[in-house]
Amino acid sequence: MDTTRRKILQTLAAAGAVASITSVPAVAHATSTPADEPVPEPIEGNLGATDPGPRNIALDEMNPDTLAPPTTDAGIMPNLKFSFGNAHNRLANGGWARQVTVTELPVSTSVAGVTMRLKEGAVRELHWHVQAEWAYMLNGKAQVTCLDPQGRNFVDNVGVGDLWYFPAGFPHSIQGLQGGCEFLLVFDDGSFSAGSTFMLSDWFVHTPKDVLAKNFGVPESNFANLAPPSTRWIYPGQVPTSATPISDPYGTSPQSFTYHLLAQPPTKGKAHGQVRVVDSTKFGVSRTIAAALVEIEPGGLREMHWHPNADEWQYYIAGNGRMTVFAGAGTAATFDYQAGDVGYVEANMGHYVENTGKATLRFLEIFKTDRYADFSLNQWMAVTPPALVQGDLNVPQQVMDVLQKTKPIIM
Repeated sequence: MDTTRRKILQTLAAAGAVASITSVPAVAHATSTPADEPVPEPIEGNLGATDPGPRNIALDEMNPDTLAPPTTDAGIMPNLKFSFGNAHNRLANGGWARQVTVTELPVSTSVAGVTMRLKEGAVRELHWHVQAEWAYMLNGKAQVTCLDPQGRNFVDNVGVGDLWYFPAGFPHSIQGLQGGCEFLLVFDDGSFSAGSTFMLSDWFVHTPKDVLAKNFGVPESNFANLAPPSTRWIYPGQVPTSATPISDPYGTSPQSFTYHLLAQPPTKGKAHGQVRVVDSTKFGVSRTIAAALVEIEPGGLREMHWHPNADEWQYYIAGNGRMTVFAGAGTAATFDYQAGDVGYVEANMGHYVENTGKATLRFLEIFKTDRYADFSLNQWMAVTPPALVQGDLNVPQQVMDVLQKTKPIIM
């Protein structure tokens, strides 16, 4: 392949793979094959053969373990990867949004996700959902509002690394502050669709004006120029001056709907990384979503483990990673991930995540549960009678000597 064509393909492959976390600059992630290396082929050892095409080389470069799976892969597994870059983008005057639901990733029955961008001052109109909404701020700052069932309001400003959680049915809004913002929304139902949201403007235009007049105690003429829902959803606005709650006879909500995750001290792995786990024990209002922000340095590995209480929905923020999922019964499959990708692992399936790039790999592990839980393969073997482990695996004592009785988390 000539150099010009390769550069074009690499540029296309890297497009959209820009992310940032806290003060770390955004990084554009290159494809997996440098320009001075040959085009990847579906060959593993003596297996496979070259592919003369037609083919999407840029896609193959981003998915080398799908093109040429390791020989340890076996059996039939559902697809466990979908990129937001392949999701339909809905554009509005004030920003955009795209979603990955069970429609895009059929295996993801428990969780759905939306990435949304708001321009400076832009408003995601007042609304509520059948599902609970959990969010992670990716870029910029926003102001969020919420009302609890006791009529108490809540207003707060959030920045990169902050979370919010609005229980099902709680009305809320989001507005971009200086410079605008981008965030990940997570819903505790894989069948979620942004099109099923309850929006304020939609309710008003579908209510007779005489009923509106009676409800609010004003003449019908006040509702002669209602804005159609198609112009609301995400629309331009003015940046609010403060995050001060408005006067409320019931007071402000004693429950915080936001959480500053990056202010939480991380749990350091044995090497090459750290993890911040947040669930209802730390963020009390978050009763249906638990999460972990995982950071793995180059060469590191999120150790082999599984989760007993919920499926794992992943969102990759930065870097390049590889995951093999073991489904039991002689079935395993390997996938490669870049920034903006979604991964999925069903409950109890064994897996690891390896940093395969040259920069820090950052991703979110998200679960539909109130408590985070995992089992470490390393630790389980370390606290089991050695004769049983060696009887099962026929491994030398050298392996037994390095097993760790506390969870390594990241190796």
